[in-house]
Amino acid sequence: MKLPFFLILAGSLLLTTAPAVAAGGSDDGGSGGSSASKKVDPDYAAGRKAWKAKDWTRAIPLLQKAVATDPKNANAYNLLGYSLRHVGKIDAALKSYDKALTINPKHKGAHEYIGEAYLQLGNVGKAEEHLKALDGICFFGCEEYTELKEKIAEFKAKNKG
Repeated sequence: MKLPFFLILAGSLLLTTAPAVAAGGSDDGGSGGSSASKKVDPDYAAGRKAWKAKDWTRAIPLLQKAVATDPKNANAYNLLGYSLRHVGKIDAALKSYDKALTINPKHKGAHEYIGEAYLQLGNVGKAEEHLKALDGICFFGCEEYTELKEKIAEFKAKNKG
């Protein structure tokens, strides 16, 4: 029996992405800058652990060391930006997100989080620019797009009038 081309294509896509998903993929919201085959930087690993624990003040210096060691690690810049934003350092956070997006313009997490930072500053237009970028990156939709879209809608509903 001959399968239609789209089924063959869909099957091959599943086979090529399955190992990444099984291994946890990139849980930082995008395909970061550093190669997965490299040894993980201990400062990045410890910073990521502190980030997951929402210990922003511990995460920040560790992630700063990680980006100094590996200035092409988009995931580290993204997590650093997130941590900085949560201690109220919005300008520094924006710079970290921008660096992550310079390294990897398709970094989903950085687009989501920079959009949230712009909402904190009341700049819906910039947040919507990043939502539009996510719409282009997330071909069939993604969590980052959905989250930012919901936060923009909440912001608009709260700030009517």
